[in-house]
Amino acid sequence: MFNKNLAALIGLFAVVNLHGAAQRPNIVVILSDDFGYGSAGCYGADKKLVQTPNIDRLASEGRRFTDANAPASVCTPTRYALLTGRYCWRTRLSYGGVVNTFDPLLIEPTRPTLASLLKGYGYRAAMIGKWHLGYGTAPRVDYTKELKPGPLELGFDYQFAVPQNHNDKTRVFVEDHKVFGLRSTKLKPTPAKVGLDAPERDDPLTMSDLTDRAVDWLKKQSKTSFFLYFAPVAVHELITPSAHAAGTSKAGPYGDFIHDLDLSVGRILGALDDLKLAGDTLVIFTSDNGGVVTETLKSKTQTLALKSGLNINGNRRGGKHDVWEGGFRVPFVVRWPGRVPAGTTSGETIGLVDVFATLAAIIGDQSLDSPGTAPDSYNVLPAFVGEPGAKSLRPDIILQSANGVYAIRSGAWKWIEGVPSVKAGKKLPGKFGPKADQFRPQLYNLREDPGETSNVASQNPQVVKRLSALLRKYRQQGFSRQ
Repeated sequence: MFNKNLAALIGLFAVVNLHGAAQRPNIVVILSDDFGYGSAGCYGADKKLVQTPNIDRLASEGRRFTDANAPASVCTPTRYALLTGRYCWRTRLSYGGVVNTFDPLLIEPTRPTLASLLKGYGYRAAMIGKWHLGYGTAPRVDYTKELKPGPLELGFDYQFAVPQNHNDKTRVFVEDHKVFGLRSTKLKPTPAKVGLDAPERDDPLTMSDLTDRAVDWLKKQSKTSFFLYFAPVAVHELITPSAHAAGTSKAGPYGDFIHDLDLSVGRILGALDDLKLAGDTLVIFTSDNGGVVTETLKSKTQTLALKSGLNINGNRRGGKHDVWEGGFRVPFVVRWPGRVPAGTTSGETIGLVDVFATLAAIIGDQSLDSPGTAPDSYNVLPAFVGEPGAKSLRPDIILQSANGVYAIRSGAWKWIEGVPSVKAGKKLPGKFGPKADQFRPQLYNLREDPGETSNVASQNPQVVKRLSALLRKYRQQGFSRQ
C-alpha cells in the first residue's frame, strides 16, 4: 500500500511558500546506457584508468546506493519500468528482448507515466536522448510521417531523441513528432541505413549534440518546475568517443567514451549551477543495465578495457543480457541539497522501477493505491533522505534477463527460475548455447556469495518454495506492490 505517513514526509522535506503550497523540487533523471556498476570512480573504478569527477561529485554531494537494480539486463524493459513504475514483462515483451527500430510504441498513451504524473502538478517535461520505446501504432514505423503517439502523448512537452540505439538504422534524431530536419519522403536505403532524407547523426558528436539540447532546454525553464529525462547514448555500442575525449583514458576508446558520459553529466550540473537551480533540483544518475563484458561485439573495446584492468561491473558476475548480478546491479546516485544527506551511502535494496512511486511521494501525489498506476513501484523516499527504518522498504524485486529468464530477490536470497521464454529458446543454438548455465533453477545467498558461485538450492528447499510461489503470484496478478 502507498505510504500512509506521506503527509508527515512531505511536511519534513517540502519548503512552504507564503500561500502554504509545497514548493516541489525540479527533477533531473540521467539514465546512462550500458554503464556498469564498477565503471565510475565513486563505485571503485581505478582512477588511473578512467576519471569520472562529475559523477563522483554527485556522490560526494548526495547519496550513493550499492544495491540498486535495473529490472532487466537489457535496455527497453528498464526504460519502460522507469517511466511507468510497471515491470515490462507485463507487456508484449513478456519474453524479454527489446523494442526494435520499426516497432510501435510500447507504452499505451492512457497509462500514467512520470511525465504525465508531473505534468499534472505543473511541471514542464522533456525527453532528450535515447528513446527505445517505439513510435505510433502501425506494425511498422514509417519515419517519413508523423511519429505519434510518442513521448508527447505520454506527458512530455518536448522530445529530441535517438529513436532506438546509438548505432540504429535510422541514423537520425527525432524532434517532437518528426524526424529532425526531414527534407522529403524520398528514401535511399542500404543494409545499414533506412536512407532518410535528413541530417545524419555524427556518432562522435552525438553525446555533445544531445547535451547541447538538454542544456538549452534547461535554460528556458527558470520560471517553472521542470522534469528532464536525459538518456545519453554512452556507453552503448558503437563506442565512438568525441575528439575531445579520445585518448584521455588508459582503458582505450571505451574508457574515453566513459569520459564523454561524465562530461555530459558535468555540463548538466554546470547548467543547474549557472541558473542557480542546483539547490532546488533533485538529480538522479543511474544506468539501464550492467555493462557489456562479452567478446562478441564488433568493436572489441570492452575487451580492451577489461584487459587494461577496468572492472566494468565491479565484482558481480556477468553483464548485460545475463541473469547474473552484473546485468542488473547498477550505479544509482541521488543529490537533493538539504534533503539527501551529502557524502552518504545506502545499502537499501531499490529498483529503477521505484523512481515513479518515490517521485509521487515527493510531490505529494496519493494516486498509487490502484494497481493500475505504477503497480510494481515502491516509495523508497526514506532511503533517499536517510530516514532510519526497522525493515526493508521493498520486500522483494523481480528481475528478468534478455532471454526472458526470471529471477526474484528477497533480502539476501536470489532465486533464478532458469526457464527461458519460448521465443528466446528458439533463438538459441543447440541446448541453449553459451548461456546454458543461466537456464536452470538455482538459488544464491548474495550476502555470503555476491559473486553467485555456489548454488544453495538443495540446502534451502523452503526458500526455493517460498520464492517460486511468490514469483508465480506476481506474474499472475497485475501488481506486486504490497
